[in-house]
Amino acid sequence: MDNKDKEILLKIIKHCKRVMEYTGSYNDMIHFEENPMCVEATVFNLMQIGELAKFSLSVELKKQITSIPWNQLYGMRNRIVHGYDGVNMQIVWDTVKKDIPELCDELESIVS
Repeated sequence: MDNKDKEILLKIIKHCKRVMEYTGSYNDMIHFEENPMCVEATVFNLMQIGELAKFSLSVELKKQITSIPWNQLYGMRNRIVHGYDGVNMQIVWDTVKKDIPELCDELESIVS
């Protein structure tokens, strides 16, 4: 892995940790949605993750690391940015609570 790809992975990890920090105190989606600043900060970081995954990482690295769903990361970004039929908050919530911690753990093990 070259230094540029490693730095990008570290940025993605940083955004994952921010999402987990912002949402860690919420036990359910209803209370999460009641805080629009938290929702917007979380969604912004999800967009950043997708953007970095799509445009900043090398194609070679993404081909090597098949355990990460690169296309789904960018797909989430597209759904948020383009607002296809609105953003489904249940998908955001499920992503935040299940997928982001798993992604963070996986990327940390890859980088170390």
